[in-house]
Amino acid sequence: MLKGRLGLETARLPHADRHGLLWLDRGQLSVEDGCLRFVAAGSDTVPAGDWRIPHQAISLILLGPGGAVTHDALRLLARHGTGLAAIGEGGVRFYTASPLLADHSTLARAQALAWADPAARIAVARRMYAWRLGEVLPHRDIAVLRGIEGARMKEAYRIAADKNGIRWAGRHYDRANPGASDLPNQALNHAASATEAAAAIAVAATATIPQLGFVHEDSGQSFVLDVADLCRDTVTIACAFRAVHLAERRPGENLERLVRRMVAERLRRDAVIPGLIDRIKAMFAAPAPELSAPELSAPELSVPELSAPEASGREG
Repeated sequence: MLKGRLGLETARLPHADRHGLLWLDRGQLSVEDGCLRFVAAGSDTVPAGDWRIPHQAISLILLGPGGAVTHDALRLLARHGTGLAAIGEGGVRFYTASPLLADHSTLARAQALAWADPAARIAVARRMYAWRLGEVLPHRDIAVLRGIEGARMKEAYRIAADKNGIRWAGRHYDRANPGASDLPNQALNHAASATEAAAAIAVAATATIPQLGFVHEDSGQSFVLDVADLCRDTVTIACAFRAVHLAERRPGENLERLVRRMVAERLRRDAVIPGLIDRIKAMFAAPAPELSAPELSAPELSVPELSAPEASGREG
């Protein structure tokens, strides 16, 4: 007899959030009597138990460290259009995801139409900058917008460094030798990778197109990078400098692991991924290429009414 129906209001385990995402780890996902079943060993995310999952009501299952999945489970998920993503602890890594096979293409079509229209494309970029910077910039040249963002980010780095008592000599990154950077720059690199994973999960959950970015252009993950930038100030920079502050007082602490733990905790505590999903939906809500101040009232990244377990600190 199975103990509960995971994701239903009557279950002992609540649904992770209102977007149809379900977080699972340290257990096996299989099929029994035509139903999806998860036998959990127990963790901060999923208590030990034998759980039945209402897969028809879930958009995407996020399978974390220690999770295993059977062939039958993959077949059942594919049949019902439910996505499965392999992630790191707390969503700070995004390893792979099967096609979501959404039942409609509304967001993807809206994204493609906006991307193909120069006026709409710059309007979406301006909307993202308005969310990040707290004001609607009058400029309609992407190079000018990027320049303004760059200046604001320099100031954000300086403020975060001062707040945490960190010596800051500017943003420097050597792709050929990333370990040669100072601790703040290394921490920013690690935090950026973690938040990009969270953004990739949000993009997969909305079945939008990773390659079609509005601020970023060349990368095959351009839209993922656009979405990740929406939480650069609140997650990436904040966690990176806080981690350096702690690392300097804990000799021998692995900086990358510390950063990943802090980002994972922030993602769960502030429901960042659901917030990013809301942002993606709002991004293409208005087809008109003009922006006004009311656009700033779009959904917040933090969703206080949603409770999420704290990150366990285990590496994923």
